Formats: sequence, structure tokens, C-alpha cells
Amino acid sequence: MSEPASPGQPTVRHANKRGAARLAAVQALYQMDVAGSGVFEITAEYELFRLGKEVDGALYREADAQWFRAILTGVVENQKTIDPVIRQALTDDWPLSRLDSTLRAILRAGVYELMKREDVPVAVIVSEYVDIAKAFYEDDEPKLTNAVLDRVSRRVRGEGRGKDAS
Repeated sequence: MSEPASPGQPTVRHANKRGAARLAAVQALYQMDVAGSGVFEITAEYELFRLGKEVDGALYREADAQWFRAILTGVVENQKTIDPVIRQALTDDWPLSRLDSTLRAILRAGVYELMKREDVPVAVIVSEYVDIAKAFYEDDEPKLTNAVLDRVSRRVRGEGRGKDAS
């Protein structure tokens, strides 16, 4: 979202609050997975102490709290349908249980949006979660994120770019 600038001034671009919410949701899902925390506890912690706040010298970007809650609760409520969809998109030699917690959180959040947020374009969802993967990984994980979300988008929305895994 941008605002027109005064003549001679650059356009002012606001931080992507949904993108920040997606990143925070992935971090919260990771924390829930590793620490065994509940969704209400984690949601409260992030909304009170993290979103748009400074934590241990790092400033969390301002995030769309409603979007953050929707992703977090959506993944938790739909995990029994999300995980089989991810498993189906992975190759046989890479079961979901083999992926680390961060990558599982990224894929679960991305697949939740593909399945339940038809108001958001596929390209936006895939791009945002690939960017999140790039923030955590340098190697093959961003490519895997792209491939899995692309396969899922073709299955659940009939949209996507790559080939189906055979």
C-alpha cells in the first residue's frame, strides 16, 4: 500500500502488515511445536509482547493481528486436513516428519492459506512463504517450499506453474 508523495518526494510505502503477520505466525507455530505451548497462550504472548515491539534488541515489525490470529488458529483447527495435503505434495523420501519444525510451520501456514483463504491470490501466498523460507534457510528449503505450495495450489485451486509429482 502506498500514499502519494508531495511533488519531488518519493512514494511512501507502508510495511506489509500481512507479511509480518505471516512471519510471526510461522514463528508462533514453530514455538508451539517445539515448546508444546497452546494456541491461546502463544497468541496472547505475540500480541502483547512481540508484534510491533522490541524483543531482545530486535524490533518486530507491526503486523496485522487479525491476520496473525486467523493463520495461527486456522492451522491449529485444520492441521488434521493440512498435514495429509502436505504429505501428498512431498516426495516419498521426504516425509513430513523428516522436515524440521520451522519448515513444517512454513508449509502448514502456506497450505492453510491456499486451502481456506481463496480471497488471497496463489502467487501472493507462494511468494510470501518462499520469502519466509529464505529468511531462515539458504539451501534447498525455499525451493522445496515453492514446489510443495505450487503442487498444493494446483490440487486445491487448480492454479500453479509446475508439473505434478508423479
